[in-house]
Amino acid sequence: VHLTEGGATRGIVEVAAGRADVGGTCRHTLPKDEERGVKLVPVAWDALVLITHRSNPVGNLTLSQVRDIFTGRISNWKEVGGPDRAIQVLAREGKVSGVGRMARVLVFHNPDQDFTPTARLFKSSGPLEEAVEKEPWAIAFSGISSVRKRAVKILSLEGRDASYENVASGKYLLYRPLYLVMREDAAPEATRFIDFVLSQEGQRLIKLQGTVPLKEGSHLWARYSEQMQKAGLPGAAR
Repeated sequence: VHLTEGGATRGIVEVAAGRADVGGTCRHTLPKDEERGVKLVPVAWDALVLITHRSNPVGNLTLSQVRDIFTGRISNWKEVGGPDRAIQVLAREGKVSGVGRMARVLVFHNPDQDFTPTARLFKSSGPLEEAVEKEPWAIAFSGISSVRKRAVKILSLEGRDASYENVASGKYLLYRPLYLVMREDAAPEATRFIDFVLSQEGQRLIKLQGTVPLKEGSHLWARYSEQMQKAGLPGAAR
């Protein structure tokens, strides 16, 4: 098994091109030639979170404040209860990365939403998260499954933290399915691997990592699909 990084888009494109047997993605496929011929298999639920430096005293934001920060209407931490320091917005390049697209869909209900032109852009989430670890006044979106392994502060939204219980129950506001990607003519080994991930043992291992298994979050589909439709997108792949 050879495991490489690269994000949701690469997870889809590499499988579609036959360069990988299985990919991972936190977004749906787009109507592009390079993403055709694949099938998304939901395997778990993830939270989209706001992260900042551990030393930042701000611990909670409203969704309205988040929108204003990422569009540049709020540019200083003192406007959201913090010190008189400029907010450094960090974001993924483009609008189709898993984190970048789902932030636009879930927070703005607009996959084409522009972020502030002063945002510092990154090609992948790993370097972005590393930058937040080092920059005291930065803020960024990322997925909780990766940031929980980082030395960063995860902000609450509307007074709700991204605990396992809050994500599983739907109380936390920003959640999304995690998919494995396979070709429609997938190799037997790829099919067997995905079958294992969906098995009782595979789902147990997912839960051991602190991620919500598929069945435990099955009731989240309805609200998630509503959010997709608000953004003018088709219902989520299930």
